Amino acid sequence: MGLAAAAQPGPFQAYVISHTLDVGWRRASPVSLAPLITDGPIILLALIVLRQIPGWFEPGLCLASGLFILYLAWQAFTRWREGEANGPARPAGIRSLGQAVMINLLNPNPYIYWSLVTGPILLDGWRNAPLHGIVFLLGFYGAMVSILLVIIVFFGLARQRGPRLRRLLLGLSAMTLAGFGAWQLYRGIACWPREVLT
Repeated sequence: MGLAAAAQPGPFQAYVISHTLDVGWRRASPVSLAPLITDGPIILLALIVLRQIPGWFEPGLCLASGLFILYLAWQAFTRWREGEANGPARPAGIRSLGQAVMINLLNPNPYIYWSLVTGPILLDGWRNAPLHGIVFLLGFYGAMVSILLVIIVFFGLARQRGPRLRRLLLGLSAMTLAGFGAWQLYRGIACWPREVLT
């Protein structure tokens, strides 16, 4: 399940690829740890209170996520348009990890995934024996972080194939981020509860 979560296309994976193409795999590697930072609160929220939250919560997350992803797409597009020499300073270290954390916290997918798919498995394992729940979490995040690191290294090596390929891939990742941002905005608007609007 951790392999599937890491490999599933989404805004977080698009950011990981875009950032890796921008700064290289060594400097991008810390972003693979973002799920370890964000998913603790997400799991607690999904398992304890997700069934009690108002109807606008998920659409609100979609709207905030869409705006933030479009901002990151604009940054990637600006770097693509201006070229590597004239682009803005690239975020690295704490700042890039912070952006990855924001994407994960604002993305409704982890909340849905943990409330509908992995949350029940975790609870079932925990009820049988707490060790089962702990082993499930260790296996899930071990696989997830490993796959994210493989993605980062793969695109980091592709980045080294030359500036033309790097620029092409950066342009594609900017378009992918823009697509995910627009999709999140559409989901937020389409799913907004009618009673909140009236």
